[in-house]
Amino acid sequence: MPRNADELVDLLDLERIDDNLFRGKQPPSVLPRVFGGQAAAQALVAATRTVDPAYAVHSMHSYFLQPGDTAAPTIFDVENLRDGRSFATRRVLGRQHGRPIYAMTANFQRAEDGYDHQDGIPAGVPSPEDAIDARAMSLELEPDRDTSLDTEWDVVDFRYVGSSGDGLLPPDPEHPARQRFWLRISSPLPDDPFQHVAAFTYVSDMTLMGAALSPHGVRLGGAETMVASLDHSIWFHRPFRADEWWLYDQVSPSASGGRGLVTARVFTQDGTLVATVAQEALLRPLA
Repeated sequence: MPRNADELVDLLDLERIDDNLFRGKQPPSVLPRVFGGQAAAQALVAATRTVDPAYAVHSMHSYFLQPGDTAAPTIFDVENLRDGRSFATRRVLGRQHGRPIYAMTANFQRAEDGYDHQDGIPAGVPSPEDAIDARAMSLELEPDRDTSLDTEWDVVDFRYVGSSGDGLLPPDPEHPARQRFWLRISSPLPDDPFQHVAAFTYVSDMTLMGAALSPHGVRLGGAETMVASLDHSIWFHRPFRADEWWLYDQVSPSASGGRGLVTARVFTQDGTLVATVAQEALLRPLA
C-alpha cells in the first residue's frame, strides 16, 4: 500500500489500455483483499479521464461486489451514460480475473453559481494537535498485537477525537452511535485539485464502521466481528486539500440485520463543509 503522497499519486495514475478501458496497478499488501478506498479512487480516476476537464465530479455511488485479489491489477471499464450541457455521467465496472469486483456511477458538473448554505462544524472539537494519536492509542490498548498492518496506512495521519463508546464525545441520546477523527494525507500532494479529490476518495473508506460499532463495545478490526464494506457514496460540495487536516464527523443512524449504516460530514479546520460520505457495511458478530 502507498506509504506517502508520491506513492499514492503513482497508484492512482492508471494505464490506458484502450478507449474507455484502464488498468489499475496493485501494490504489495498484506491485506486479505483489495482495499475498498483503492478500488473507489482508481475507478473515479478512470471515469474522470473520459470527461471534459470543464466538468468536475460532484457525486459518486458504488458497490463492492467481490473481494479483490491483492496479487492482480484491476481493469476498469468506463461507460459513457451522458454528456449534457451541465452534467456528465459515467458508469465504471472494475474487474479481476474476468469477474466484477466493484461498480460505480459518477456524476460530473460544469461550475456554476447558485444558493449556498451549510451545516456548522460541531462545537467543542479539539484541534488535531490536541486530539489523540490513533496509532499510539492502538498500541497502548493492545501492546501485544500484530503490527504488520500498521505500515499499510502510512499514507494517512490519524487523530482520534472520540466515540459514543468511550465517553470522549458529549452525550447525544438522539444519536447513540457516533465517532470523530481528524485525518489528512501524511505528506504534500500536488496542487492539482483532482489529486485531492482522488486522494480523499482513497482515504474516505477508513474508520467509518467504527461509528456503527461504538455503542456495542466492539473495536473496528477486532476478531469478534466480521466487517466488509457493501457500498460507498460521496458528495463533493466544495474544493479542499486532502493533505490538510479534515474532520470526519461520523454518525451511524442504524445497525440491524447484520448491516450497519454510517453517514459522515467532512469539515476543514476553518469549518467549511466540503463533502458528505455514506457507507453501509456487513457487521456480522462471530461469537
